[in-house]
Amino acid sequence: MEVFLADIEKKAYHMAAFATGSHADALDLLQDSMIKLVTHYQQRPSQEWKPLFYKILQNRIRDWHRHQKVKNVLFFWKSTSAGDDNQDWPDTLESAGHDKPDENISKSRQQADALRHLKQLSDKQQQCFMLRSWEGLSVAQTADIMGCSEGSIKTHYFRAVTKLKSLMEADHDISF
Repeated sequence: MEVFLADIEKKAYHMAAFATGSHADALDLLQDSMIKLVTHYQQRPSQEWKPLFYKILQNRIRDWHRHQKVKNVLFFWKSTSAGDDNQDWPDTLESAGHDKPDENISKSRQQADALRHLKQLSDKQQQCFMLRSWEGLSVAQTADIMGCSEGSIKTHYFRAVTKLKSLMEADHDISF
């Protein structure tokens, strides 16, 4: 279980951070999800852990969004600026080669732009894209985790990829 959690920690953190826009909230959601997986599902076969974990994380993110809506209604006079915490995010992708600095700088810019564009997607498109692309989950697994139909997953994923593609092509004068 420890190896599984260590392996999944970074990607899951980024999913939560994209969804919440807050470093602290993302860490809380990640920790809560991991604790729930360990306390309730550790005895399950290891091949079930990944879909179970992401379903738990998705439910925690959904609960967080509900709580934020209520909080915003009750405390409407307070200004909240989501996204200010993102400065503390660790680097997501490490440079592979030190012998080609121009390529590394270009790649680094593209990665930063991709993350920035990912934040422009709707919450469901973000989660769907990350579950399908980053984690490689199937349409059925993603639908189960997100609590919607497989057709909705296909639609969310298609729209996310299309928007990301057009934004990246416009920024970097590239074609996919």
